[in-house]
Amino acid sequence: MAFLVGRWTDNVAVAIIDLTREDHSYFFGLFQTDGHLQGGTRQRGKATIELAVKDIDLLLQLPHLFDGVKSTVSTRTRTTNFAATYTSATWRMCNLAFRRELELSGVPVGRKSKEVSPPSRQFHQRGYFRGLLDGDGSVGFTRAGLPFIGFVTASSSLADYFCSTVKNITGAERTAKRNARDDIFSLMVASEPASRLAEWAYPQGCLALNRKSTAAAAVAAWVRPQGMRARPVFGRQPWTLEEDTVVASTKVKEAAMLLGRTESAVNVRRWRLRNAATSAPATDGMEQLF
Repeated sequence: MAFLVGRWTDNVAVAIIDLTREDHSYFFGLFQTDGHLQGGTRQRGKATIELAVKDIDLLLQLPHLFDGVKSTVSTRTRTTNFAATYTSATWRMCNLAFRRELELSGVPVGRKSKEVSPPSRQFHQRGYFRGLLDGDGSVGFTRAGLPFIGFVTASSSLADYFCSTVKNITGAERTAKRNARDDIFSLMVASEPASRLAEWAYPQGCLALNRKSTAAAAVAAWVRPQGMRARPVFGRQPWTLEEDTVVASTKVKEAAMLLGRTESAVNVRRWRLRNAATSAPATDGMEQLF
């Protein structure tokens, strides 16, 4: 960390932000998603994180994270496009050395949504990942009662990092693809992968938004109801020739029960088999099925 000149102790430069610490990496992930680094003339500027006032408890913990530098937390009420009166809480740091460390660690001044990426130096994986989720993630349950963890970002680097972390922790494969409408990545895991990810990312007593920590505890405790069919961890389950034979020779409902698949999936597979058998030479035995 010699390249990060923060404060001086006994004539030795000491970094203010230590990304090997879980709480510092959490702060960094949160700042990359919900923070703003502002620059100005004569080296003036500030680093801020603004959240809804209901999340002020988290911001009040931030001034205690970094030794030797001062930061403040304040509130304000204003009119927005979504509410006549909206009250927010803002954490604010003006220290120049701290702001320089943020820049050197990968936070650009000004707009940053597409430019941010995981730190290039060693950092605490779980803390950083949890910071990203608290900033631009969602943790909870679908209307159908399935647990999920989602993450939305405009950064391809952060999208790839989310997918790689999901695979490393849960084994589930996810592919980062931009939404054609908004040009952003909207990623999600559900069921068992979401439960395992929540348990790993939000250990008891960790630094986090209270509401997301509470939701994560519920997601981590989820157990699949008896009789609910599990989705394959590694994506779509390939069809075998034996299964195709069942699809072709039995009724849709019966085939779904025998194969442990949905009736919709059986219907789609039956249509594809028929279409393949009539429109192109078969190479895997399809011509024998219909």
